[in-house]
Amino acid sequence: LDLPVVRVELVWKIAAHRIHRRTITPTSHVSLIAKVARLETMNCKDHHLPELELSTGQVREALQCILHTILFIRSPGPVAPRDVECEGFDLTYTRIASDKASSLHQNSNSTPSALENDVDKKVDDAIESFLRSLSQIGPELLSGCLTLSFFERRASRQLFGLVSHEERVVWEQWILRVVVNNTPRPVSDDSAAVIERQRIQDTAEVMLRAVIQNIFEISGGAIDHVPPVMYEFEINSTKRADERENVYSRVANMPSLLSS
Repeated sequence: LDLPVVRVELVWKIAAHRIHRRTITPTSHVSLIAKVARLETMNCKDHHLPELELSTGQVREALQCILHTILFIRSPGPVAPRDVECEGFDLTYTRIASDKASSLHQNSNSTPSALENDVDKKVDDAIESFLRSLSQIGPELLSGCLTLSFFERRASRQLFGLVSHEERVVWEQWILRVVVNNTPRPVSDDSAAVIERQRIQDTAEVMLRAVIQNIFEISGGAIDHVPPVMYEFEINSTKRADERENVYSRVANMPSLLSS
């Protein structure tokens, strides 16, 4: 037996015994339940991808590339691939498609499958939610964190089988921090502006390739934590402060040293 599972069963037995003897209160019972939930997620694998810095117009396509790549690699069961050429990057990625869409995607009259539409909607909705959740970390700089979680649903019984419920057990998370640079790009045709635009483009593309490469390296590793059953995914946006955000907050809120 896996050690965390044994510990979970032991905690439940202790909780049931104490409740039967009325030696714990409902509040402490809740804390025991929380402890069980933490033990059940001890086997969750967290993958922290390299930080990505993008201009405003690059965010959507870059995140689509990253999320669809992970979803294709972690798809539960056989799926048909479909290659997508990025418009803003010199990069092609593979995503989930139906067999029909895969064989006919070159045909303009072909329609995406229900599966493809469902995945597209969840990804696009998550990206829009992420863009709304961005927080300022500096002049013309915003940041946010995107987490792609895979989980399975388990039906469980508690307290001698008197209570049953369905729980979501997360077994893997992909975490990506993104910095969005709102600095206007130079639009003139002089050599300095052209060089700067190319520098911005090359920097973003190198960082995006590093993230994709890291995804391939991780997915090529151990997969013993992947459950042999059907599972689901969700994408969440969070605001996680780091040292740069804290420093900016302190500077922005610093009282004036000179009185007028």
